[in-house]
Amino acid sequence: MSLLRRSPGHGSAARTAAVLTALALGMAGTTLLGTGAGTSSASSHREAPLIAADPQVDNTDVYAFTSPDNPDTVTLIANWLPFQEPNGGPNFYPWADGAHYDVNIDSQGTGHPDLTYRWTFHTEDLRGTDTFLYDKGPVNNLTDDTLRFRQYYTLQELHPNCDPVTLVEHGQVAPSDTGRASMPDYGRLRQQATVQLPGGGQTVATQAADPFFLDLRVFDLLYGGNLSEVGQNTLAGYNVNSVALQIPKSRLAYKGDPARNPVIGVWSSTEKQSMRLSPGKADPVGDYVQVSRLGNPLVNEVVVPAGLKDAFNALPPSEDHNQPAVVAKVLDPEVPKLVQAIYGLPAPAAPRTDLQEIFLTGIAKAANGPLAVDLNSQLMNRDIDPNRFVPAEELRLNMSTPVTPKPDRLGVLNGDFQGFPNGRRLGDDVVDIALQVVEGATPGKFVQALAAGDKVNGPGKPFAATFPYLALPYDKAVNQK
Repeated sequence: MSLLRRSPGHGSAARTAAVLTALALGMAGTTLLGTGAGTSSASSHREAPLIAADPQVDNTDVYAFTSPDNPDTVTLIANWLPFQEPNGGPNFYPWADGAHYDVNIDSQGTGHPDLTYRWTFHTEDLRGTDTFLYDKGPVNNLTDDTLRFRQYYTLQELHPNCDPVTLVEHGQVAPSDTGRASMPDYGRLRQQATVQLPGGGQTVATQAADPFFLDLRVFDLLYGGNLSEVGQNTLAGYNVNSVALQIPKSRLAYKGDPARNPVIGVWSSTEKQSMRLSPGKADPVGDYVQVSRLGNPLVNEVVVPAGLKDAFNALPPSEDHNQPAVVAKVLDPEVPKLVQAIYGLPAPAAPRTDLQEIFLTGIAKAANGPLAVDLNSQLMNRDIDPNRFVPAEELRLNMSTPVTPKPDRLGVLNGDFQGFPNGRRLGDDVVDIALQVVEGATPGKFVQALAAGDKVNGPGKPFAATFPYLALPYDKAVNQK
């Protein structure tokens, strides 16, 4: 049993304080990347040169958390295609036909997926030469003839050296929300698109209000050079394409045993074929190539330098430890130096072995890093072979961590063990945590000069209490008064 399970209410006050302090030190590494979220492009939105030109397959965020209303399951959410302005018709925001949209699970710590959930989409465009409209009248049901543009998907479960198992053969996507007159009850359409899975669990592919929240005025010398330019949620009003999957923990854990092997590593990735262009046509050809990848938020954005970003997107996590230029940036990141140059706040000394532990090994005593506490490394799983373990950048979740009855947006800083980097919940306020911990905040002791953070403390639309938890998409123009 990890120390995490003996946290408040299950151990001594001294031990709890020690765990919180150790985790806070670790979060200093994590939150440097959180600060970088703003200095780059809002989590993983348009983070690398090549993927910025191909938004349909651009991973933006990954979330992994124990389902608060169904704690025997984990909810995995992955988002693509950022900055969807609700009025972006007439074609709106389809998934890319034939691309592989993957959510990967590493339960052994090898950097290779032990399990992959793969969504592959195809389009049924009924408009033809009859109309330019996405829908020709109100759409109250997914089967309504008024819906002229439809997408469907196949969901497969992939295990190494095994044939794929098809979980969903012909699932229908909840369409882009074209407006209140056209889709008066989008929640109804999303519910109709939600599919129950064989063996338990459910999934949906849907448009959603972008759940990430922050003020992007960090571009102007980190909020104006004096934290004066704060308070606007820059992503409010924009949508993303989301796949959400709720799955029993026993399906995700190594050997099907979440009690003995509670830690998983999660990342999303996208594969596509090359396109052969001819007048009026684009045909996919050749092998599938990985073009985007996302585990922990903010890594590719602010740790990986521009010249390596495209290569990082193409790598599997199993190769991360073999990339000395990337590892060097983890150990000596750029963001703290920028904060020091602009605000005069001293950067923590390199090498940042705490960062290495958080992002490449997970936090555990067995990792032999500076954070001697069991939190979320696969090295905590009792049945793995530790000789096969490799450092790999993944979002790691300890599925044994109890659900927090009242989640705190500041996570560990306010004593909430379930927050990032132990998985990632929709409401985790990465940026405000970053602004605190990068300057030395510890649990219960905040840096008062940064107490207000970016003054964006939550999303533009509240999250739901039940699956898929994502807010319904915005249906008003971003620039509407």
